[in-house]
Amino acid sequence: MQVDIVNIKGEKTGRTLDLPTEIFGIEPNDHVIYLAVKQYQGAQRQGTHKVKTRMEVKGSSKKLHKQKGTGGARKGNLRNPLYKGGGTIFGPKPHGYDIKLNRKVKDLAKMSALSYKAKDNAIVVLEDVQMDAPKTKTFAGILKSLNIAQKKSLFVIPEYNDNLYLSLRNVQGVTGTVISDMNTYDILNANVLVMSETAAKLFSEEAKEA
Repeated sequence: MQVDIVNIKGEKTGRTLDLPTEIFGIEPNDHVIYLAVKQYQGAQRQGTHKVKTRMEVKGSSKKLHKQKGTGGARKGNLRNPLYKGGGTIFGPKPHGYDIKLNRKVKDLAKMSALSYKAKDNAIVVLEDVQMDAPKTKTFAGILKSLNIAQKKSLFVIPEYNDNLYLSLRNVQGVTGTVISDMNTYDILNANVLVMSETAAKLFSEEAKEA
C-alpha cells in the first residue's frame, strides 16, 4: 500500500512509503477486535466496588428472641439482611475485570484495526516533527494544515519525545502514543491515524523480519 509522505504544511513531499499488506491489507477479523477492546476496557475498571455483609455492619450480635414458642418467625440479630441497616446478601466484592488474550490474538486484532483504517483512507504519514520546546499552538497548527483539526486522531511516534508529548496532550481529540504502546482500542477510537515517517517505516521492517 503506497502512502504519500506529507510535511507539516500538509503538502506532499514527493516521497512515498510502502505500508506492508501483511499488516495494513489483511481481511479484518471483527471477533478478535471485540476481544481486544473488551480486554482494554476491562483493564480500565478499578473493580473496587464493595458492600458490607452481616459480619461487617454495626449492630448487636444478640439474638432478638428465643427460637421457639413466640408464634413468630425465628430471627437472628439486627445485622440480619432482612432488617434496615443489616448486611447485604451476595453483594459485589472487589475483583478485577482483566481477561487473558494470547499475543497472536492481540496482534491480529491490531492488524485488523489498521486494515480498517487503510480501507477508509484514514492514515496520514507525516515527516518527522522536530520541536525545540513544547508548543500546543504549533502542534494545533500542524493538525489544521493536515485538515484533521476537527477529527479525533491518534498520533504515533517511534519513541517518547517530551516536547512533542507536551505539545499534543492539551489538544482536544488528539491522543499520542509510541508505536510499542499502540493498542486496538486507540486505533479504532480515532478517526485518523497519523504516523511519523520513522514510525511508519518500523512497520515495514517488522514485516520483513516476520
